[in-house]
Amino acid sequence: MSPRSASVNEELRRRSRERLLQAAVELVGERGFEATTLGDIADRAGSARGLVSYYFPGKRQLVQSAVHRLMHRTLEEALEREPRTEDGRERLARAIDAILGLARDRPVLMRQHMAGLLHAEGFVQCPEQRRLAELLGETVARYGSQTVSVDYPMLRALLMGAVYAALVPGVPMPVPVLRAELFQRYGLDWEMGVPPESAPDTKAEDEDLSRFFATEERPERRKRA
Repeated sequence: MSPRSASVNEELRRRSRERLLQAAVELVGERGFEATTLGDIADRAGSARGLVSYYFPGKRQLVQSAVHRLMHRTLEEALEREPRTEDGRERLARAIDAILGLARDRPVLMRQHMAGLLHAEGFVQCPEQRRLAELLGETVARYGSQTVSVDYPMLRALLMGAVYAALVPGVPMPVPVLRAELFQRYGLDWEMGVPPESAPDTKAEDEDLSRFFATEERPERRKRA
């Protein structure tokens, strides 16, 4: 039997990595960070346990990359949902609602993510984190920012602060209150995005996450004018 081509090997590696990312999100969301082992993640992904260390230095880095993947795919889905729009204010509203929605729907996972960011390693500079930054930067630019390099970090900080406030054990702030504050800051109408009263009543825990970790190659999004 002839050896596999380089492109086939690369595709297999990519699929293995994405299965590990999905397994990490599922298990940490179900059990929490401490109760989830790398062996558990490898087993859920159907991968050899030694393969995890090939892609990630450790559990914290794997989980952070996995959550960044979930965040950027959730954000991408929100920005591109029908009816599609080029309006910068509407796109910013959708972005805010997408991130706050993760805090509301996946508190265990997002609480662990925030704790991980405060760890000594801080941000993991992985493809998933870079894609999230790219999407938020594009959103700020479409909103009308003339200084994206300044305004993007501010939006990121405000979103992180809102997620943290929504997840503080014992004294969480209601997501609608945090949303109202962010919308006021950016001059957005309450009806934009997905207002809390119109959000679908779904149980995130039962949702199939596979669409966020699809193993097929995703085509590049068309460039916007």
